[in-house]
Amino acid sequence: MPEVLINGPAGRLEGRYTHGKQPNAPIALLLHPLPQHNGTMNNKVVFTLFQSFIKRGYSALRFNFRGVGRSQGTYDKGEGELADAAAALDWLQTHNPNAPVCWVGGVSFGAWIGMQLLMRRPEIDGFVSVSPPANMFDFSFLAPCPSSGLIIHGDRDELVPAAAVTKLVTKLSHQKDIRIDHRVVPGASHFFANRTDDLAAQVDDYLATSVGTNPTIAAPVE
Repeated sequence: MPEVLINGPAGRLEGRYTHGKQPNAPIALLLHPLPQHNGTMNNKVVFTLFQSFIKRGYSALRFNFRGVGRSQGTYDKGEGELADAAAALDWLQTHNPNAPVCWVGGVSFGAWIGMQLLMRRPEIDGFVSVSPPANMFDFSFLAPCPSSGLIIHGDRDELVPAAAVTKLVTKLSHQKDIRIDHRVVPGASHFFANRTDDLAAQVDDYLATSVGTNPTIAAPVE
């Protein structure tokens, strides 16, 4: 998975990219947890999502938000990080101009940023939000939510109460034509310690069956 450098709004953004093996592969952008709490693109949950999309034949990109790793700039409380995500999506689309499907996946803080990006980029067809911090950040901007997707968290999440996630799921599920697949992984913490295989199985199952995933590219790539 080659290293890539992306021109972001605050300078260079460091990323890792794998190009899909099939012509006109779909694309997926993966977003990492809060930089202030040592979140990086190498977070195990982010890497798990990255691999799940690659397995499904996607061209996938994960990157470090501003101020993380070799990415330039400083933490901007979400506003700048959203701009970083938009720049990364632009880069991904430039390298995959004929991609038939576009997804965004995020972990914790990255899930919050991903859902904001979803509101601003109508070309995004679906989302995967892992451990969305519904008790820490405001998700009220999802009115209405423009796409269906997967929300998944652990039943032993020590940072986000299950009730907060369930409230978010209920709000989104009541919106017209939106289908939220809500899954809870038994024994999993906020960052799925020792449960990333369980997470991968759930994400893979969702991608294989979800509306909006092109069935011709849904099979695992050898």
